[in-house]
Amino acid sequence: MVKVTIGGKEKEYPTGISYEAIANEYQGEYEDLIALVFVNGKMTELQKTLKKSCEIGFITLHESAGHKTYVRTATLLLLKAVSDILGVKEAAKIKVEFSIGKGYYCSSGEAEITPKLAEQVNDRMKELVKSNLPIRKETYPIEYATRLFKDRGMTDKENLFRYRRSSTVNVYELDGYFDYFYGHMLPSTGYVKYFQVSYYENGLMLNLPERHEPKLVEEFKPRQKLFETLKQAGDWGRKLGIDTVGDLNNQICAGNLSELVLVQEAQQERRIGEIAEEIAARSGVKFVMIAGPSSSGKTTFSHRLSIQLRTYGLTPHPIAVDDYFVDRDKTPKDENGDYNFECLEAIDLEQFNQDMCALLEGKEVELPTFNFKTGKREYKGNRKSLGEDDILVIEGIHGLNDRMSHSLPNSSKFKIYISALTSLNIDEHNRIPTTDGRLIRRMVRDARTRGTAAKRTIQMWSSVRRGEEENIFPFQESADAFFNSALIYELAVLKQFAEPLLFQISKGEPEYYEAKRLLKFLDYFLGVSSENLPNNSIVREFVGGSCFNV
Repeated sequence: MVKVTIGGKEKEYPTGISYEAIANEYQGEYEDLIALVFVNGKMTELQKTLKKSCEIGFITLHESAGHKTYVRTATLLLLKAVSDILGVKEAAKIKVEFSIGKGYYCSSGEAEITPKLAEQVNDRMKELVKSNLPIRKETYPIEYATRLFKDRGMTDKENLFRYRRSSTVNVYELDGYFDYFYGHMLPSTGYVKYFQVSYYENGLMLNLPERHEPKLVEEFKPRQKLFETLKQAGDWGRKLGIDTVGDLNNQICAGNLSELVLVQEAQQERRIGEIAEEIAARSGVKFVMIAGPSSSGKTTFSHRLSIQLRTYGLTPHPIAVDDYFVDRDKTPKDENGDYNFECLEAIDLEQFNQDMCALLEGKEVELPTFNFKTGKREYKGNRKSLGEDDILVIEGIHGLNDRMSHSLPNSSKFKIYISALTSLNIDEHNRIPTTDGRLIRRMVRDARTRGTAAKRTIQMWSSVRRGEEENIFPFQESADAFFNSALIYELAVLKQFAEPLLFQISKGEPEYYEAKRLLKFLDYFLGVSSENLPNNSIVREFVGGSCFNV
């Protein structure tokens, strides 16, 4: 028998009992399903077994790590279902591409995906859940794992493992289906009770619950403009021959990085030029409203867009919505008692609209500057009026929300949504969430410009994400134009800046496991220097060396 401490109380269990069996004993005390356990502070899968005395804590689907585990396991079930229906080599060609709202879009390079196939996959997944089949993890020598996946048509994994430093690799097996996944898994198929697979745009849409409501699968709501932008990013990657991290590493090893940087930067500049052309061609536009989530590169984008607008004879003037913050003592607070700078009520909407309407009428207006040290708005003689060719470039998270500019006629506004929508996958079945790319960007920038530790950036991230969900994402589809600021090479550059910051987080700190996850993620990339980056690159906003005041 082995002594185990749970919730401060000591119990005895037989050696070799699974953590799943122990979790089942305590499940009644938790509203949401237990997905993982902490064993002496180490995150551990439920299928592992008890070997020695320890302290155990539980992680449910309501928590970020638990929800990620659910998504990963549901993806495994989908691939297993495709394998059962079409064959293992067809399942190997399924690419888990990106998320749209609460859905995960999966395409196929070869097999035709039809509404009937989507229905078959959904039904087969339900059968797998009902059968409650075990999901096993085995550690294999990397040469064996490479052969295993090559024989099954998963050449992307062969490419990925070529750059792996470890001599072994963990492989998951479900009823004869083998796959590699970056992260933990649930112990059996019976855990994945909530999902819906549907047909969407020649692919499969795997719709799953959010972590805040892990039993609710909402009907999938298409976001066509976002989908088309993400699809275009994938098409750009394929034209460059870079679908996965292994492909990127191959290009780096071949000495092609400089050319890759130039091509990617040129693609972005072309898109910025197209947006400027749209603005110039639309009669009556006086306000360009730019909005996007944290670390999207809004500041650099607004500078580059302003330069492009000048080529059409327009004179752009930047305005930051942050300068219209209400005084600090009037700022709303969140449920934790902290100032909520991301809610719409943190902005003096009436003053903003009054000033913008006056400018539209041709009047001269003195614009404010917000003093973040004193928490008050100040007026320092910054007077502005709009001439025939003048245009205001307004940057702020509420730019797409018409409530913010409610007094302005829609014909005077051109709205742009910007985000870092990475098209790169670790391999075909392991997507890179856009939030990971943005978190790493922010971590590097905050450390460089504000001296903020990575621990603090990670600490704040859930609050930042909540603000984005409430104030930005619901208004995406109202944008007149989308701009994707992600660069296919950027994580190889950011790696050298992010790793030392993440290594500063010590074991035992709450942010340690997120830091460890990101370090493991960055380990897939070959690191490269930032010296070849143009000084107007969006990546410069984060690593430094920009020609703009960012």
